[in-house]
Amino acid sequence: MTVLLTGVTGLIGARLLPRLVAAGIDCRALVRSGKAVPDGVTQVAGDLFDPSTLTRAMEGVSDIIHLAAVFRSQDTDLIWKSNVEGTRNLIAAAKAHAPQARFVLASTSNVYDAGGTHPGREDDPVDPDHAYPASKVVAEKELRESGLDWAILRLPFVYGDGDGHLEALPGHAVAGKWHPAKKISTIHHRDIATAVQLALRGTFDGRIVNISDDAPTSIYELAALVGATLAPSSAPLENPWHLHVDGSLARSLGFRPAIKTVYQAAEEKLM
Repeated sequence: MTVLLTGVTGLIGARLLPRLVAAGIDCRALVRSGKAVPDGVTQVAGDLFDPSTLTRAMEGVSDIIHLAAVFRSQDTDLIWKSNVEGTRNLIAAAKAHAPQARFVLASTSNVYDAGGTHPGREDDPVDPDHAYPASKVVAEKELRESGLDWAILRLPFVYGDGDGHLEALPGHAVAGKWHPAKKISTIHHRDIATAVQLALRGTFDGRIVNISDDAPTSIYELAALVGATLAPSSAPLENPWHLHVDGSLARSLGFRPAIKTVYQAAEEKLM
């Protein structure tokens, strides 16, 4: 097994890659020139916006894990270019040079309707307004219609391993005027690695799968866990299912999070 990864210097990739290497997986990282990769990883210089650089990266790969994406940016053109054009170019290179490879795409639970009537499920219709989730929906469609073997992992709020993501959440909650009782689904980096390894075994082939832990947690509680305070409120909570996903499909396929709650991560000093 030789696995090509994109986005290895990002929030998820920088923590996933060492875990895959530790699991004995032969990893190849697509990076722009000048970027370093961990020991034990084969570096291939390339750019998702330059299809001519992707041919060498595809030679002999059995699987592709596509993590590269643009999320928090005011440049919506860049978000669309990165998340759609970049994915499209990688798919085209796989079809041309590694047509038997499995293509695993990291997507987002932000695709689900903010006004949904239940936790987001994989078969729910999705038509998000914001550029990031909307671009991910298009990227998912490109992959599903590619003719490649594929799996799509929709990830909720990612945290852990000192990534600083949870510490930044209270600021985003205040800026977004989120109700402190709003509960969101979460996933620790350790369990993303578990899900990805299941995907590499074919467990999720041909499926979109929500990957989450066992306990959606309120913004108020999450803020407290990182030493922040949000203003309390007893006002009615609108859109109670927004950013709360149904993880039952993944569990039915054998996924079991090792870090079941954010409280467990805090107790075990895995934040």
